[in-house]
Amino acid sequence: MSAPLPRALVINVAGATARLDLMARQMDQLGLAWERVEAVTPETVSPPPDDPVWQRWQRPLRETEMAGLASHLMAWRSVAEGTAPVLILEDDALLAVETAEHLSRWAGAGDMDHLSLETRGRLKTLGPAKGGRARLWQDRSGAAAYLLWPDGARRLIRAATAAPGLADAIICAAYDLRSFQAEPALAIQLDQCAAHGITPPFATASQIDALAKPARGGLGVRARRAVAQLRMAGRQFRVMGGATRRLVPPSDGIAKMAVRVSHQTTGQGTGQGAETDV
Repeated sequence: MSAPLPRALVINVAGATARLDLMARQMDQLGLAWERVEAVTPETVSPPPDDPVWQRWQRPLRETEMAGLASHLMAWRSVAEGTAPVLILEDDALLAVETAEHLSRWAGAGDMDHLSLETRGRLKTLGPAKGGRARLWQDRSGAAAYLLWPDGARRLIRAATAAPGLADAIICAAYDLRSFQAEPALAIQLDQCAAHGITPPFATASQIDALAKPARGGLGVRARRAVAQLRMAGRQFRVMGGATRRLVPPSDGIAKMAVRVSHQTTGQGTGQGAETDV
C-alpha cells in the first residue's frame, strides 16, 4: 500500500554549492520535497570540542566527527517532533532513480524505526530479503542515506546524549531500533562511485579523513571499546540462526541517476572541481 512520499532533510555545509546543487537535482528527479540543514562545523559545534561530554565515546573523536554528530542530531530532533518518517541525506549521497517508488511503499510501514538505503562495501548481518528490504541486525557504517521514524529518532537522541560519538556508529549500535536495509541498496556516497564503475558527477574530498585520528586514549576509553566489541559479538551470536553476513549490492538505478544529474550539471556549468564533506 502506497503512502505519501516522505520529506527529505539534506545536511549541507555552508559553501558546498556543487553538492547542494547535486542534491537539488536528485530531489527534483525523485519528486521529493526537501529542506536544507546547515551542517555544524568544528567552529560552531556545541558543546565545544574541549567539553568533557565528548570523552564518553569508545575512542577520542576528531572535531569534524563531533560536528558530524551534531549535524545529524539536528535532523533527528526535527524527525522526533513530527509524526511521519523522514529521509535524512548527507550532501554526497547518490540515489537510485527508483528510490521514490520504494519510499512510497515503505513510508507507511508500521514495523520499522530505521531503514538504511546505502551500501559501503562492508559486510552487513541481515535477515532474508523480502520486498526489497531485509532486517538489519548489524551494520558497521552508514549515515549518508536513511529513512528515520520519530520513535527511532528519539532513541538515537537518547543514545547520542548519553555517549556522543560518530553518527553512523551510534545508529549501528542502537540495537533497540527496528532497523532494516534496502536490498539492493538505493544509495552510495560519491567516494564509492569508482568501486562500482560509476563516473561521479564531480570529484569530492573528505574533510573528516584529512584530520589524523587522535591517540587511542586511556584505560577508560579502551574499556568502553572492549565492551562495545563484546556487545557486537553477542549480537552476532544471538541472530546467527536466522541471518547471514553479506555484501549489499547497489541498485543499477544509482548509475542511471549519476548519468541524469551529471548531464544536467555539465549542461549548466555547475558542480566543477572538488568539494569537501563535513
